[in-house]
Amino acid sequence: MTAAREYAMGEVVLSARDVAKSFGNIHALKGVNFDVHKGQVTTLFGENGAGKSTLMKILSGVMKPTSGEIILDGEPVTFASSTDARDRGVSIIHQELSLAPNLSVRDNIFMGREIKGRAGGIDYAEEERQTRLLMEELEEDIDPLTMVEDLRLGQQQIVEIARALSVNSRILIMDEPTSALSASEVEVLFSVIHDLKSRGVSIVYISHHLEEALQITDHAVVLRDGSMTARAPRSEIDLEWIVHNMVGEGFDLGSPPVGHTMGEAALSIENLCVPDKVNPERLLVDKVSIDVKAGEIVCIYGLMGAGRTELMECVAGRLQETSGTIRLNGREMNGLSIAGRIAEGLVLVPEDRQRDGLVQTMSVGQNLSLASIGAFTKGLFTSKKREGDIVTGSIRNVHIKTDGGEAPITSLSGGNQQKVVIGKMLATEPKAVLLDEPSRGIDIGAKAEVFRLLAEGAKRGLAVLFTTSEVGECLSIAHRIIVMRRGTIAAEFGPDTTKEAIMAASGESKAAA
Repeated sequence: MTAAREYAMGEVVLSARDVAKSFGNIHALKGVNFDVHKGQVTTLFGENGAGKSTLMKILSGVMKPTSGEIILDGEPVTFASSTDARDRGVSIIHQELSLAPNLSVRDNIFMGREIKGRAGGIDYAEEERQTRLLMEELEEDIDPLTMVEDLRLGQQQIVEIARALSVNSRILIMDEPTSALSASEVEVLFSVIHDLKSRGVSIVYISHHLEEALQITDHAVVLRDGSMTARAPRSEIDLEWIVHNMVGEGFDLGSPPVGHTMGEAALSIENLCVPDKVNPERLLVDKVSIDVKAGEIVCIYGLMGAGRTELMECVAGRLQETSGTIRLNGREMNGLSIAGRIAEGLVLVPEDRQRDGLVQTMSVGQNLSLASIGAFTKGLFTSKKREGDIVTGSIRNVHIKTDGGEAPITSLSGGNQQKVVIGKMLATEPKAVLLDEPSRGIDIGAKAEVFRLLAEGAKRGLAVLFTTSEVGECLSIAHRIIVMRRGTIAAEFGPDTTKEAIMAASGESKAAA
């Protein structure tokens, strides 16, 4: 049986036919044909900017195509809105979370489709009951009345998934649903996906975690520069096939930079303790000590809840420590504000670029120059030339794909937005840079570019400390790998260690003690 014939098997419930989408002179989609099969998982691969999210927004009614048509159940359809699409059975879980942080989990899940009681008011008790059932299905212990802003990023992702599941969609589009999930949470999600398939629900799945996506896909489609470059059934694809069709060649994430001399410890963290804001007697970071030399790249690996993010945010000044010392080139950072630490040369690239790293209403250039405002401002006056030099230099040095500094930040792909956040911090000419999950939600090509930037920085004497929840990334450019577990350092390895040893130390595998 040929690949084309095997791919065509199964009822097609949703299709894009010759769909194109233009934004001014930018052609995001170029005559794409795409099929969704009943009760199967179709995985869409492609680099950031390839057009994946644009295609999914069109299929889910978020935006309309410039040309082409959408076919639902064999008939052409025009979705008036995402609500219209949802009412017809098509729902989407967006890559960037669309939750209301000032509302509870319950209220987020039922926002816009509240359950009415007999008296005509909202039946909050029934909404809470259904929310608890959804949390049980996703094996997540989250109280329905908890405010979303009080949840970790991974828990917020679970709420986003629960909201999509709550509408009983027959076609569910998942755009990077696991980008903030731990390994155990991914397993639960995959179990839910298998259950949905058994009920005839069709899944469109987008992920930059290539090996992970291969576990659940039935069909694979690859987009590149707005055009479909390949499609095949699961039986005919592997990791090499995906990477080749995405970027045109084999790709790796680099290796630890060599050929330069490391200096003395630039960043010193000694016996740092960070409490839980909800329960101050519980320590999220418990007596952690780490030194990072000038020119060294250190990776922190750990599962969700290991304390990685809390450690990074405390060092950067976002969270308050109860004890311990933070020094940069011998100067104590404790007590300094975030701005004060940036001025001293200590910067953070946060995990959530949308919420904490970018100002959505600003342009690319304004975002890039924001942290360096002191370099081109004197009193009430700013130097547009100096600011322009910073923006132009950052776009060039960090290789941001953009129409220029005046372009809206929202016009960039996820990978290029991440490079803006990194470029903004590098423009301050730091001595040490902290990066919390710098590759979250970006493709393999963008990851390689980000890691190349870090390697180049280390060769110039920059001290780099980054976290990751992808064990493969630990073995890319890090000179040392530190594993955190339950708020403490569980192990430390060199670059010649194995994935198995790292996972065992984190408690992720059966080999763990």
